[in-house]
Amino acid sequence: MLAFLQGFSYGLFMTCLPWLLVGLVNPRLALPSEPFGRLQVIVRYCLMVPFVSMLLWLTSLWGGFGPSLLGWIAGLVAIPAALPLERHLRGWLGRRRERRRQARLAAEAERRRAQQEREAQEAGVAVLDPAHPPVGADDLVLAMCRAKQALLDVRRPDLAIQADRLYSRYRHVMEVLGGRFDSGELAFERSRSLVGEVCLGAVDTLNSMASQASGVVSVDGDFVRRRLAKESKRLGEEERVALVRRLELLAETERRLEELAARNESALTVLDDTAVSMARIETGRPQASVTTDRALSELRHFVERADRYGRSER
Repeated sequence: MLAFLQGFSYGLFMTCLPWLLVGLVNPRLALPSEPFGRLQVIVRYCLMVPFVSMLLWLTSLWGGFGPSLLGWIAGLVAIPAALPLERHLRGWLGRRRERRRQARLAAEAERRRAQQEREAQEAGVAVLDPAHPPVGADDLVLAMCRAKQALLDVRRPDLAIQADRLYSRYRHVMEVLGGRFDSGELAFERSRSLVGEVCLGAVDTLNSMASQASGVVSVDGDFVRRRLAKESKRLGEEERVALVRRLELLAETERRLEELAARNESALTVLDDTAVSMARIETGRPQASVTTDRALSELRHFVERADRYGRSER
């Protein structure tokens, strides 16, 4: 065994120089994974592999000097045989890390969604469940459900909450309209049509937000920032430019999403104004025969006369 290790150390040490030259010409051929750089090639074949071969050689000296031919041949083919295995292992580890990251992001998004739904419920905002739309939902409410599901699919529950707010405003306005007008009145039909147009425009904006967010759903901004912060000195210029461009894409998308969200806030404000304006309209006949101010005046007058009547009796 010690003779095999001694021969293996000689063969491994002899292959360091050829693989160093190959790596200096094309680092991708001599390195198992990114980053592919000549500095990594020099570190690997001038320091790491020679250190391993020297350590094996010193260990094998306990059995005396006598390297075996089989160990020497194994050392010669060790690097070309280990590179594919190392690439496969690193790829598997990278995919496992990515799966764990995706699961963590999904769990975090679900936690944020649950938190926002709790806050929305406490604030009186109705929460839409895209999988189970409200009973008797019309086409507009179903479109809101689809828009919310699209935002949840791109892991943006912070934007999906706007669908809940839009649904709450729409339901409130329709309740106010139903209380102020009869369903057959022309004013009711006209108001409902205008409210529907405003809500459809907001739904289109929600769908546009989902489309914008889907373009960068696979970009992990935190990972890119950590990479630029911790490995900035080891990154090549081309890779650095690519990472910076990813951050720029994220920033541009977030800026566009903020603009679309602001547009929806304007639509929500219009619905609030509509509800308030409609609530001020007096369409029914008053139940009292006199106005409130007149009734208060007559009540005060009666109380004063009742007081004088009590004194006259004494």
